[in-house]
Amino acid sequence: MALFMDMHDLKAAVALDDVAKAHAADLATQDAYGVHYLRYWVDEGDGKIFCLVDAPMKRPRTTVHRTAHGLVADAIYRVTEGD
Repeated sequence: MALFMDMHDLKAAVALDDVAKAHAADLATQDAYGVHYLRYWVDEGDGKIFCLVDAPMKRPRTTVHRTAHGLVADAIYRVTEGD
């Protein structure tokens, strides 16, 4: 599996509680696609959301977002964890 960082740019403010609900929907959906959503970060004022995902490739994690809540990422980066 590989680590991916999704970046969502909603272009408007977003509430942390709404992002938490979307993340919970991802967690409820992820097992069907062999994906594991690990963490997320939110810039509430700028409407940016970052999701750290353990997935075999980009496509399954996009499918989880689309199925769980419809908010697909604007950018996806394959990342390597450092110390």
